[in-house]
Amino acid sequence: MSSTPPLAPNHEHRPIDRLLWPVQRFLRVEASAGILLLLATAAALVWANGPAGEGYDHFWHTPVSVGWGTHVLTMSLAHFVNDGLMAIFFFVVGLEIKRELLVGELASFRQASVPIAAAVGGMVAPALIYVAFNAGGEGTRGWAIPTATDIAFAVGVLAMLGRRVPLSLKVFLTALAIVDDIGAVLVIAIFYTSDLSLTALGAAGGFIVLSYAANRAGVRTPIFYACVGILLWLMLLQSGVHATIAGVLLALTIPVRMRIRGTEFVSVARRAIETFEEAGGNVDDTFTSPQRQRAVRGLEEACEGVLTPLNRLEHELHPWVAFLIMPIFALANAGVTIGGGTGSAAASPIALGVALGLILGKPIGVMVAAWIAVKIGLGELPRGSSWRQVLGASCLAGIGFTMSLFIANLAFREGDALLPLAKVGILGGSLISGVVGAAILLTAARPKPPVDDPGGPA
Repeated sequence: MSSTPPLAPNHEHRPIDRLLWPVQRFLRVEASAGILLLLATAAALVWANGPAGEGYDHFWHTPVSVGWGTHVLTMSLAHFVNDGLMAIFFFVVGLEIKRELLVGELASFRQASVPIAAAVGGMVAPALIYVAFNAGGEGTRGWAIPTATDIAFAVGVLAMLGRRVPLSLKVFLTALAIVDDIGAVLVIAIFYTSDLSLTALGAAGGFIVLSYAANRAGVRTPIFYACVGILLWLMLLQSGVHATIAGVLLALTIPVRMRIRGTEFVSVARRAIETFEEAGGNVDDTFTSPQRQRAVRGLEEACEGVLTPLNRLEHELHPWVAFLIMPIFALANAGVTIGGGTGSAAASPIALGVALGLILGKPIGVMVAAWIAVKIGLGELPRGSSWRQVLGASCLAGIGFTMSLFIANLAFREGDALLPLAKVGILGGSLISGVVGAAILLTAARPKPPVDDPGGPA
């Protein structure tokens, strides 16, 4: 990667380019989101256990009001983060799910079979381990906490290992995590839904139908879908279904069709460039040249037409989710008080069930299910990967963190004495899973590719 800041097209060295270059370079690194999450977690722990520790809970319980006139929605700051900002996170998750189902690793049965089997196994085994520790107890409701995988952390660790890990393994873990997200969404919708309001639920269904109809009618304006999404979120907030599900449901209605085809785009782009060049005068003068301005606008419209709304929204929202929303969520939820009672908390059935579910349940479930899928011919091992490397990736799937914290907040509400116990298990289990997974991958020898593999060494 170049060590100099990116230049504007006219090669002017703007001071802002040099100031922003370190930030831009950091944001382009795949592992950056995981690093920010780690820093936010550390900040939350320091804040909750420092001199201003009492202010941690007080700050996140600050009431926030949004609305106009008599229509005002009031909730705590933590509630706003967990139900509001995380709806945007789930919207991006929904976009990723839809893309993978249509054109990605989940688009064909043979491609998807092993990651799907691995994800299912990686959800069932941790849940069973948790239930084994908590069956019949007050913590039973938290059975789904260790079933989740934090895709940002898990893939971030793989990215930090660089070329020691084959690309196919990264694709496998990403596909597994996306299927895991689908499972988490279903779990939240089915098992963590309170008393239903059929009126609000019916209204939410109406907004989903409206968004789908707009898609079929050719509406591509993001503002329209944003307005529908806000109304859908408000209705689900009143319905008893967790409001973040609105993000996934809206994402599934976002258009994936191009307005113009590639060949037409090439033709329009060429004409626009030719018009720009033929305008005469100083080629750098677009401010006073209507002809050049029309050419640029035509090229801009063509670019918007050839990109699908799903692609554009995912590309534009992903950095906000990865580098702002998820760190804020971690800061608001990872503040566990560490004191003399931490040892007893870690030995509680809830903390042990969560931690062992992540540390043992995830790799056992993923490995057994993937092995069965490969042996019965449903799919293949990730190309260029060994079973030891798959084991390392399956341990990384035990980094539950964001999604586990999210489910914990649904299973044990704010103020519940069981919630800190679950958080201790999540933080401990995720940390150990990450370290063990990285160690296995660092010590695993990468198998030589077959001799007919064009990507192999000469």
